[in-house]
Amino acid sequence: MNEDAHHYGDDPAADRRYRAHPLSPLATLTQLPALVVLGRLPVSVLAIDREGTIIFANEAFTRMLGHTTETVTAMKFDQIFSRRAATPSPVSPVHAHAEQIVTLRHAEGFTVRAKMSKFALLRGDDPLTLTTFQDLTEQLWTEGS
Repeated sequence: MNEDAHHYGDDPAADRRYRAHPLSPLATLTQLPALVVLGRLPVSVLAIDREGTIIFANEAFTRMLGHTTETVTAMKFDQIFSRRAATPSPVSPVHAHAEQIVTLRHAEGFTVRAKMSKFALLRGDDPLTLTTFQDLTEQLWTEGS
């Protein structure tokens, strides 16, 4: 087998597609839909709209909280986010707690402690907020925090 046959093994259709349209790695990345990329990331990703409705959660996020994607995307952010004080906007907690350790509610009732990133979409008129979470529950429990 020559190197031009590429790496698709038992998938002749994929081999034909590759030979017909060879793309550079950058071109391939450029053509990937954003939801595909976000969905495949190993870090927990969450997108909420201005009303606090969860509009996207990747598998890492749903696994961290013990829910299915369908269950999470039917929820509002305040259903999983443990906060003490009322805020003027459903997305205010996301903005107020960026780069902090927050408490989230797991499907089985226990708490998940995670560091929430700054939101990725920075303009005030963006229709959604996109953020990531790093699960620190086990680490904090081990350290006794």
